[in-house]
Amino acid sequence: MAGGEIQEGAAGSEGQEATAPLLEKEKAAAVYVEGCPGCASDRRKAANPGIPYLQFFHVWSIILVSCTFANIIYISLLVFHDKGLACCQNSRRHWILWRFCRLVFNTLFGLSTNYWMAITSRFLVGSLTALLGPIRAYTNEICRPEHQAIGMSLDSTSWAVGLIIGPAIGGYLAQPAEKYPMLFPVNSLFGRFPYFLPCLCISIFCFVILISCIWLPETLHNHKLDKIEDRANGSFIAHSASSEELIEQQVKSVPTKNLLKNWPLMSSIVLYCIFCFDDMAYTEIVSLWSESDRKYGGLSFSPQDVGQVFAITGGSVVLYQTFIYPQIDKILGPINTSRVATVVSMVLLFTYPPMTHLSRPWLPIILNIVSVLKANCLVSIVTCCFILQNNSVNQDQRATADGLATTIMSVFKACAPAGAGIVFSWAQRRQHAFFFPGDQILFFLLVVVEFLGLVWTFKPFLAIPEKFPQN
Repeated sequence: MAGGEIQEGAAGSEGQEATAPLLEKEKAAAVYVEGCPGCASDRRKAANPGIPYLQFFHVWSIILVSCTFANIIYISLLVFHDKGLACCQNSRRHWILWRFCRLVFNTLFGLSTNYWMAITSRFLVGSLTALLGPIRAYTNEICRPEHQAIGMSLDSTSWAVGLIIGPAIGGYLAQPAEKYPMLFPVNSLFGRFPYFLPCLCISIFCFVILISCIWLPETLHNHKLDKIEDRANGSFIAHSASSEELIEQQVKSVPTKNLLKNWPLMSSIVLYCIFCFDDMAYTEIVSLWSESDRKYGGLSFSPQDVGQVFAITGGSVVLYQTFIYPQIDKILGPINTSRVATVVSMVLLFTYPPMTHLSRPWLPIILNIVSVLKANCLVSIVTCCFILQNNSVNQDQRATADGLATTIMSVFKACAPAGAGIVFSWAQRRQHAFFFPGDQILFFLLVVVEFLGLVWTFKPFLAIPEKFPQN
């Protein structure tokens, strides 16, 4: 009798095990393939749950040198992303290394002897600047899911720092024979080529980073997980992993689909484009508005005053993105963070027109405070969009998705300054209108754009990736 009970219990146990969902069995262990660089990267993340500061710093340096090319001409043509980023699906590392060919063309720009040589070399530099897509994908893959916010925020921080350092290098080192005649005689190489020195310095910086990329680990998998059937094979080793990593591997096993039919991705790209358009239009409008005369509703600022405001704002973005944004994202999540930042940004826009009635010294102080808050709201939304985009696709489509987002965004950013300038000219002619007279209409239209962005963060417009069901 006892033996029968034991056999019956064992049979029941086997039946329960047989009927248990396959997903519950998978939760016990993650499978890694020996010799696969992507699996090696996953194993490192499983063994080291902390923030990968060294890898983040390496990526930070790559983006910094990418942005510090003097007077960057950013060419984001779809043909480059479609053909080039397809190669990136085979190797993130090789794509990043290949982009550093720009240092040759950047150096040639400094040695240009005529207008067309300068235009051609800068076009080639710009056409090789399609690095943001792969580097965002790489940032997403070198860290665990809980550290994506700080990784993406550091990417944005590095780009912001590069936008400051690049023009500074150009401004201080261009035409050295005129600025520093004791160090650079007129008949020297730098005297004959007045823009060679800044280009040479940036190319040397680029070459140092290029050498360091030799040790850059690959993150792409070189096998198809959905074709793995025999787990008893000696080339596979089971390791324990967190639920987030298991979800990541399950996402990789899903067959790829057309990116244009991936609504979670495309809806996040639409949100990204709305706020990039708003950001560029805002930058254009604030610059023109600040320098316009008070009788037209402006502030009568000098170019130096405006430059100081943007310098302070840029510095605040670096600090905010590095230390504050990751904590906010951890509490609210990317979607709720976007919503809160959008509402705060809309409120701040209504505070600009009344500033024309303030006097110094309060005017610069108030403008700086509002500008800092406004810029950090916009950069929070953009970083949230990066996180949503990278978690809406499989790994083998991630770089192409980021490249597609950058391409479409570039079109919106190109249209924003022209559109803002036209609207600004129209606003100057309606100083006595009943509905938002003068420059007030400019900020009202920006509020309208951001309101559209806020609406887009809700269903059914924004499709939420499965990793963020709580939002």
